[in-house]
Amino acid sequence: MIVSWQIKHYSELSVSEFHDLIVLRIAVFVVEQNCPYQELDGKDKKAYHLIGRNGQGNIVATLRILPAGLSYHEVSIGRVVTSADVRNAGLGHKLMDEAHRFVFEEFGGNTPIRLSAQTHLKNYYEKHGYQDTGKHYLEDGIPHTEMLKN
Repeated sequence: MIVSWQIKHYSELSVSEFHDLIVLRIAVFVVEQNCPYQELDGKDKKAYHLIGRNGQGNIVATLRILPAGLSYHEVSIGRVVTSADVRNAGLGHKLMDEAHRFVFEEFGGNTPIRLSAQTHLKNYYEKHGYQDTGKHYLEDGIPHTEMLKN
């Protein structure tokens, strides 16, 4: 599958783009995972949003990158999501590669990145250089693991 990648700060997103990425996040995190929670937390307005579009221009993958000090002391990546119809095609790995490239270009090559991973995805993040910090917790009823990439 050919996917085009784009990264925009919230201030650069069109209303339609923001709508479409929120639709994808809610479809997966709220509906698919049957987890009612407050999806919009105010941090999107300060975030960079990585968007992957398929050949028809539809958003099939997205994540947000938060500058240091918003969620953690470090830069953080969150709301990592791919559409159900493109999962298991390696797109999630490309999503993370694109995010890391941006973080290193924007914030510097030695920038540590912290994230809160759903625990069942711990191995996925370990493949991208993240290590379990030992902090495990429930977030919205789902087991999570805090992870750090140095």
